[in-house]
Amino acid sequence: MRVVLDANVIVSALINPQGAPAQVFDAWRSERFQLLMSPAILEEMGRVLRYPKIATYHGWSEERLRTWLEDLARLALMTPGRLTLAVIQDDPPDNRYLECAVEGEAAYLVSGDRALLSLGTYQGIQIVSPRGFLEVLQQENR
Repeated sequence: MRVVLDANVIVSALINPQGAPAQVFDAWRSERFQLLMSPAILEEMGRVLRYPKIATYHGWSEERLRTWLEDLARLALMTPGRLTLAVIQDDPPDNRYLECAVEGEAAYLVSGDRALLSLGTYQGIQIVSPRGFLEVLQQENR
């Protein structure tokens, strides 16, 4: 199963290793799904993880951060990042997640973003919260 994780899910997982986002990220590391990533999402991850407030939580050096991002790019399925969509009008950068999901033929997009979650589905891609995606994974185990 191919899945796009919003940067807010990954950053939340790094900040709070006990929450639902961390459980989703751990499920990926346990190979329960394939993570789709695009150049635009990877760039956003780097930017967000460098915010001073976020950097305080992870405490990584610039070298450690670069290595982590390189590992993420290597382990994820990278989409080309050529598709451009204009679905989310209020916050156009959110479209990068839909673009990645469509290009990578994702089954799910996992996000905490209200604009994305309000869509529910897009071109057959289910858009769910981290908690909602954990329920999907539990259903698969049955």
